[in-house]
This record gives sequence, C-alpha cells and structure tokens, in this order.
Amino acid sequence: MKNLYRVLFCICMVCQYPSSVSCQVGAMDSIQQKTLKYFDRVNVKKLESIQNRYDGMQKKVTAYSLKSLKRLQKQETKIRKKLSGKDSLAAKQLGNYANEKYAKWMGEIKNPSKIIKPVTSYLPGLDSMQTAFSFLNKSGSNIPGISSDKISQVKALAEKAGNLQSQLQASTDIQKFIKERKQQLQDLLGKYSMANELKSFNKEVYYYQQQLDEYKSLINDPGKLEQKVLGYVREIPAFKDFMSKNSFLSKLFPSGGSGANGQALPGLQTRTAVQQQFAQQSGGPSDPQQMLQQQVQEAQGELSKLKVKLNQLGGGSGEIQVPDFKPNNQKTKSFWKRLEYGLNIQSQGTSNFLPATSDIALLAGYKINDKNTVGMGAGYKLGWGKNISNINLTSQGISLRSYLDMKLKGSIWISGGYEYNYQNEFEKIDELKNISAWQKSGLIGLSKKYKIGKKNGNLQLLWDFLSYSQVPKTTALKFRLGYSF
Repeated sequence: MKNLYRVLFCICMVCQYPSSVSCQVGAMDSIQQKTLKYFDRVNVKKLESIQNRYDGMQKKVTAYSLKSLKRLQKQETKIRKKLSGKDSLAAKQLGNYANEKYAKWMGEIKNPSKIIKPVTSYLPGLDSMQTAFSFLNKSGSNIPGISSDKISQVKALAEKAGNLQSQLQASTDIQKFIKERKQQLQDLLGKYSMANELKSFNKEVYYYQQQLDEYKSLINDPGKLEQKVLGYVREIPAFKDFMSKNSFLSKLFPSGGSGANGQALPGLQTRTAVQQQFAQQSGGPSDPQQMLQQQVQEAQGELSKLKVKLNQLGGGSGEIQVPDFKPNNQKTKSFWKRLEYGLNIQSQGTSNFLPATSDIALLAGYKINDKNTVGMGAGYKLGWGKNISNINLTSQGISLRSYLDMKLKGSIWISGGYEYNYQNEFEKIDELKNISAWQKSGLIGLSKKYKIGKKNGNLQLLWDFLSYSQVPKTTALKFRLGYSF
C-alpha cells in the first residue's frame, strides 16, 4: 500500500507541477550523464596505476616502520646489557617492558586497518582522493552502462586510500611512542650517568620522523594522473555536496550544526555560529570570508616561509626535533632523489700530434651525504680541425670516467677522478676494442660550484698526474666547465 501511495503522489505532482518535476528529472539526468562521461574518460589502466602507487607507498611505510622498530629494539638490547652491570633489576624491568611494547607496535603496523583509532594525521591530498573514489563508487553503481570492472576498481581504490590513511596513522602513533620512549630512557640512564649510550637511539628516532615526513609529502602531492582524475570528478555537480558531507575535514569542521551522524561535535563551534558571532562583533557582513580574503592571501605567503624553516629544523609534523648530531639530509631520500646529472665540457688547442678538440661528457652522481658525491660518466672527444680556416669535424676519441667530490668549505670542493681515454681518431666502434690504445688519467683538483638560475654550475681545475707517461702526451692541467641538474 505504501508503494501505491507513492506512485499516486508522483502522478499528482506530475499533473500539478509538470515543469518542476521535469526540471528535477533533467538535473538528475545531467548528473548521471556527467558521471558516465567521467567513467568514459578514465580507463582501468589509469585506475590500476593509482592503485599501484598507493600499494607501493603503503609497503614502503610498513617496511620502514618495521625496520626502524627492530633497530630501536636492538639499540635497547645493547643499552640493557650495559645497564645490567650497574642495576640488574632495572635492566630486567626495562627489557620486559620494551619487548611487550615493540611487539605491540610491530603488530599494529602490519595490520593497521584492524585497529580503529581516531585519525590525527590529516593529509588533504589523500582525503580528497579517498572521498572522490567513495563518491564514484556510490554514484556509479546506480548508473546503467558503466562496466563492473570500473566500479570494482574504483571501490578497490577507495579501500586502498583508506588503508593507506590507516597505515599513516599507525606510523604517526609509533612516532609518538618512540619519542616518549626516548624521554623515558633519558630519565632512566641519566641516573646512572649513561646518557651517551642513547646517541644511536636518538639518531633512529630523528631519521624515523624525517622519513615519515618525506612519505607524507609524497602521498599528499598527487601525481599528474591523480590530478586529472580529481579534476574530472570536480566537474560533477553532486561531488561538491558529497565532499562537504563525507570528507574527513568536513567531519572535523561541519558547515552546519551537525556532524557526520547528524549530531553537533561537543566542544567545537560550527562555521555558521562563528560567522554570526563575527558579524555581531565587527558590524560587517555575515560572511567573513569576503572581509578576510585579502588578509588570508598575505598570511599564506608568511606561512609558506615558516613552513620551509620548520622543515629545515625537522618540524614537518608534530613538535620540532632538534638533533644532537649533524644529520645527513640525504638519508631519508629515495635512491633516485639522491642522483644528480651533469654535463661537462673541456676544450684544448692544437698540438704537434692532436687537432683542436672539445671533450663533452655526461655524468651521473650519487650523493652519499651532503658533503660527498661519487659518480661515473662517459665523454666524447670532438675534433674541430687545425684552425678556423680549416674546420673539420671528426671523432677524436671517447673517455670513461669516475669521480668523487668532497666539500671543502662553502662552495669550494675537492675533486678527484680516474679515467680511461681513447685519444685516437676513429670511424667505427670496433676500433675502440683495442685495449692497449686506451690511456689512464688520474685527476685531483678543486671545483667551484655556483647557481645559474635553477641549475647548478661548476668550474674545475684538475691536475692529471698520470699525463707525463702518456703517449702522445696530453696537457697536465685540465680546465672544465659544466653544470648539474
């Protein structure tokens, strides 16, 4: 009977207000068309690429957290052995507590989604993507014509984003635990004059925070593919309303008088209440956004500067950790981010045996730390001819290079290298197989590094101490100009 009443009510509405109902149906059709258009734009491979990225980041966070916990537990074992010589009972109690806590946290980081905790580690980029996929999963399931593969993929992505958020929350909780553990050990060991035993432990605590901040930065910065996906979703009118009601941020700061479950959050003023109070006190418009827009833009610039300073001090999240050692800023970067690439050019005039040439080399270096870089590369020796009136481009040789740069002071670096050079003119690659024709070079000298816009330039003055035994003999001093990127 209820369904019959509903049908009759709809018929009456159509008869009395046909234009209103048709507009609503038309609006619904428009939303469905835009949603369907979105699914047509994005193929399964693109969604799989995003899912693989989330999977990869989750595995990295898990692996690094487990590795850090094991290292910290190992450091505590060493500390207990030394403490047992002074107070065996304190050492035993320390061990029992540590084993229980580390086992607990290792279990949580392996299965973070099974433990429900309030989210305190908020990432806007991840929140937007998770809400977008939840919206697509909900709206796409009700629209005919969308393949089940895409619906399943979107649903899986929403779950992956949620799992990644849980993983980050677990790692944030672990970060809080190891900070507290650090303070507990400091208080205990201070009684026995053993504070120096915490140096290795403190390093692990510091680098765990830095690495976690690095992972959060990568996750919060969506790639080009994710930006496209999010851009498509924002074109759907219904998404804005869904975002305002279902995102994590909306649950913290509801726009109306109710939260996610229709109840006001205790102790937290709503946006509407704040606007009304602001209007009463300032005598201005009810919406303070217009009045404060200019001030907010100016404040954003200052906040960006402060953020850079905080990150330099290790304060990407949580309280600032000032290390009691000189940290290696390269340690928490991925392998690819520690690589630098460069171009190197060296020219020399004609001699009795060789024409004017230019050595053009491509280099790839790995930053061991902030003051040491090791790398290798290959160079091509281009011949120009005897003089400007007799230009003749020829292949005068190639070189295989290795190098090491060590920072001396400021922008001055000590540079060294070992090279193999083929100094003869050649036309075919097979000619390079003659090993006896290759010459050795041992280089040592100074480099001056400087900035050219966004690029890093460098000037090198090197002494080849093996040049005196080469035939034909080359110049002992080499001046090279290059830049890295």
